[in-house]
Amino acid sequence: MVRRTLALLGVACLLAGAATSARADIYRCKRADGTLHYTNIREPGRRCQLVVRGSKKAKPKSSTRSKSAAAKPTGTRSKDPARYRRYDGLIGEASRLYQLPEPFIRAVMRVESDFNPTVVSRAGAMGLMQLMPKTARSMGVSDPFDARQNILGGTRYLRRLANRFKGDLVLTVAAYNAGEGAVEKYNGIPPYKETQRYVRRVLKHYYAYRSGSAP
Repeated sequence: MVRRTLALLGVACLLAGAATSARADIYRCKRADGTLHYTNIREPGRRCQLVVRGSKKAKPKSSTRSKSAAAKPTGTRSKDPARYRRYDGLIGEASRLYQLPEPFIRAVMRVESDFNPTVVSRAGAMGLMQLMPKTARSMGVSDPFDARQNILGGTRYLRRLANRFKGDLVLTVAAYNAGEGAVEKYNGIPPYKETQRYVRRVLKHYYAYRSGSAP
């Protein structure tokens, strides 16, 4: 289901560039053949749902969010470019185990920790996939600073979110940042500037990794 959805999201890269436009509204539209696509232009006569309201400045309540990416992670941060390939084997293992594309896992990791395994956010999110303590425990992670445990735990959580949102890549990414409850409450990407930026960044890196243009 996820792979089918990824194929349908070919124009979702509009999200990556939407931040530069005056109004970054993003719509999910249904074509006549039933397939979905994303666009920043509402198309007359088609069934479109607003999923990102670029002009909205609503902020989330802390109780609804799984973590706070607005608080920059602290801790030892490496600038060694070799770190971007250091976890290839573990990412491949997680991809095979949980049936998610490697570029997708890699994109989430890039945005979450920039491939630094020891970073901790002020909200308490830890390691490569920035797992909150409760999430780490629920995913069977006993040591969130162990690279293998963290990557497998984070990917397992992404797989669970993908199942919950029926393979919708955008909603899966939004829920990883803002929490499942927030996505369900707004029936789409929550109107949080941080989450909207997060989704754009992950998708930008996903398409770069998929095309082979990213380290």
